[in-house]
Amino acid sequence: MRRRFDLGSLRAGTCGGADADPELLRRCAVEFPMPRLAQVYGQTESSTLITCPEIEDEERFATAGRPLPGYEVRIADPRTGAVLSAGGIGQIQARGPMVMKSYYAKPAETAETIDGQGWLRTGDLGYLTPEGRLVVAGGRLRDMIIRGGENIYPAEIENLMRTHEAVADIAVFGLSDAYYGEIVAAAVKPAARLTAAMLTRFCIGRIARFKIPSRFYCVTEFPLTASGKIRKSALREQAHAGALEPLE
Repeated sequence: MRRRFDLGSLRAGTCGGADADPELLRRCAVEFPMPRLAQVYGQTESSTLITCPEIEDEERFATAGRPLPGYEVRIADPRTGAVLSAGGIGQIQARGPMVMKSYYAKPAETAETIDGQGWLRTGDLGYLTPEGRLVVAGGRLRDMIIRGGENIYPAEIENLMRTHEAVADIAVFGLSDAYYGEIVAAAVKPAARLTAAMLTRFCIGRIARFKIPSRFYCVTEFPLTASGKIRKSALREQAHAGALEPLE
């Protein structure tokens, strides 16, 4: 498709909205070509962007850059609220004059989203590098799986499994379990012949065993939000109701 158009005027672009695969961004920068493509991070509640790399930042594919002028960014433990040091994965929080004052006529929702010191609880997971760059890693906080006290980030598993040649797309989510609290499940859209055993073998040695999904489901289409994101809550409900086809 790209060959049908003259893309010679492309110089810069941004990618955001979810965890980004650094290798995919590098390929896009070369193949479009778009030499100054960069990963960024932001939210509507913060007047869009919170962090953005410098044009020549060599880490612009692997990180979303440093906070924009006037912003502060920190990472907090999702359960205790304690501020984490560099490298610790937790909830991304931001503060600055561009953060909204409130949701209109929704004081309870506002208090849940913005704390008394003005920190916006983004609901996204990530960490800061020692140099202060933001890495969006782990997906949404609401999607985090706690299996036997261990925090599991679906994005890590999804990014790995998408490299399997027979996986067209995948969504990893938690299911309630009487013993572990939650277990890891995955809904897979196959691109070729695929079995649960094939995916399990693929994961062994690449991620910790407790992160490997114990249940796999096969889907032809995913339930999507209006913005095109996979509705994991709907997949969870369908799995509990027995409405998803197991991947044998």
